[in-house]
Amino acid sequence: MTDSVPKRPRQRRRRRVVAPGQKSAGRVELRSTDAVDLTTPEASAPSVDFPQVDMADPLLRAEPTDEDATVSEELRQQRRAERQRQRELELEQFPFVAASIQATGIHPATSRLITLDLVLVDSDGVAGESFHVVLNPGTDPGPKHLHGLSPQQVAEGKRFQQILKVLGRFIDGRTLICHNSPVVWGFIHAEARRAMAQAARQNRSRNRAKAKRRQRVGHVPRPVGIADTLAGARRMELELSDTRIRTVALAMGLESSDPVASVERALIPEEVTSREETLLVSQMFFAQSAAGCAVIRDPKDLTADVCGLQRSVVRVEAMQAPRVWSNPGVYQPEVGLVQGMELVVAPEIAMDPNVIIAAAMRHGLAYSEKVTRETSIVVCNRLSDLKGKPMHASRKGVPLVSDDEFLKIVSATSPGTPLAEADVKVKRKTVPSASRAKNSHRAVSRSASRSAGKR
Repeated sequence: MTDSVPKRPRQRRRRRVVAPGQKSAGRVELRSTDAVDLTTPEASAPSVDFPQVDMADPLLRAEPTDEDATVSEELRQQRRAERQRQRELELEQFPFVAASIQATGIHPATSRLITLDLVLVDSDGVAGESFHVVLNPGTDPGPKHLHGLSPQQVAEGKRFQQILKVLGRFIDGRTLICHNSPVVWGFIHAEARRAMAQAARQNRSRNRAKAKRRQRVGHVPRPVGIADTLAGARRMELELSDTRIRTVALAMGLESSDPVASVERALIPEEVTSREETLLVSQMFFAQSAAGCAVIRDPKDLTADVCGLQRSVVRVEAMQAPRVWSNPGVYQPEVGLVQGMELVVAPEIAMDPNVIIAAAMRHGLAYSEKVTRETSIVVCNRLSDLKGKPMHASRKGVPLVSDDEFLKIVSATSPGTPLAEADVKVKRKTVPSASRAKNSHRAVSRSASRSAGKR
């Protein structure tokens, strides 16, 4: 065995010594203390007398007792109840919120929101607190004439996830008033879902070793109702040249600027024009409420279609319903409705479209949003100066019937032919036409020539 090497005694750290009258920043003289063997009992630290502390003091207890937990829970409940009472007072004072938007397109599934303007409104239509924001979608904002903002102004905007909590404070518990609710509420709902999904992805990819807090951007706004001023104008059966806010306001007899675009209006800041439209939407709603034509939908009865538009569940389910009956063709008054006929509902009706669609689905008819060559009948109250769906139906020879007339004839719908039997019959009766046989002969000739070329 080798002899153990004696340990060198540890030395204390050198300390800086400043001579009397000498500045600390100047040059000082260093000195070292004597070497001390820390392994000896004499080198241990001197004892210090600490003051006596009463460990029974509740403020010094290391762990809270059940009584402390009860007091903390009571304080939390009191604060929660106080916030709830404050929120109820705010909702009672301003039960409505009017909204207007500007976007890069008309479909929330493929377009993005650019601006959002909100104004709180009381029961008498008096405006209160307001909120306006320019959003940066991170994509091409589109041409300036769509929303009145330059690409530089859009680039300086906020992300939607930064304002989601503010939207909850403005919209939650209130009736949302908007013009063309499938588009407006569709964009708000789609952007909120998109922001929440992005936050969830960031939280999943976040490095947990860094102990960062989870990102919470908010929730989808929860209005108690959604009022649609465009649908209310349809119920009033107004003659509308287009569906823009200013056009509908003028048709209702409200004071508004000219809806036609002009150079003068293009020079007005976007925030001013958006606020004007928001206040017009509020005025239209209260005018429709006074006339008994206001349309307010429950958000629980709405869902997104393939384009992201927030439509009624009845309409979306009717579009997605499988076709079980063969389409017998165009509606003929002498024959009546037959199961399998395809129905299209135009906006120009005085009745709730959901009533028409639900009645059609109960009697075995098919529903479509677009007028095609397969359309059998179109429900529309306007028979002259046709536009949109009625115009296309008239060009294709599809008959138009009013909403009242449709409800009378739908109850007498005749049984149709199941789609499976129709397919079998078509396959048995199908005979290749001359043109089809000619095309098949050409295909065989081309195949033979290609084979000869390979050889």
